[in-house]
Amino acid sequence: MTSLRGPLGDAAAAARRGELIVLPTDTVYGIGTRPDDPAATGRVFEAKGRPRDLELPVLVATVEEARAVAVFDERAERLAAALWPGRLTLVLPRGVDASGWDLGGDPATVGVRAPHHPLALALLADTGPLAVTSANLSGRPPAETCNELQATFGDRVAVYLCQDVPLAGVASTVLDLAHGPATIVREGSLRREALFELLPDEPSLLHSPSSS
Repeated sequence: MTSLRGPLGDAAAAARRGELIVLPTDTVYGIGTRPDDPAATGRVFEAKGRPRDLELPVLVATVEEARAVAVFDERAERLAAALWPGRLTLVLPRGVDASGWDLGGDPATVGVRAPHHPLALALLADTGPLAVTSANLSGRPPAETCNELQATFGDRVAVYLCQDVPLAGVASTVLDLAHGPATIVREGSLRREALFELLPDEPSLLHSPSSS
């Protein structure tokens, strides 16, 4: 049973039941649920109309939790130490805990991030890792207000955790470290120059992202 009270406690309990929740992060609102229940993660794909070849990212509260979800090399350790919690999603080989999770995409890799938002971190500290992706219909911009979120998802979401002011952030930068040289999959709110400062032996970081 959750140790949280109020809306946070309601959200934690709903996520544990495999229901969908909406939560704010330091980038955009996310929609998510527990990652280890294929019926639950399937609800995320269905609610968003998201193609299953696009993997659901996983949010964690701490680097220690991330190490159970993903296999960290020296580069990942350096980036997480400097930039987490923050706006960087690392694509890494899956760890033991995530090996059987049905997240779509490549079953050998996982995108993991520790968000820098007090509500998100409080929730994650209670629930453990959650599969969370941007709260929007696939191909549409993320919603910025609770009214937009509720108009989009309605009762498909069990609990909406919303902040008082619009959340008009830019999605996280996604960096692939699972396939050799560091590759920027999506350049978001964290610029590639910041990554290159931490990984100066990775000239691929100076190239344009492969996709937006």
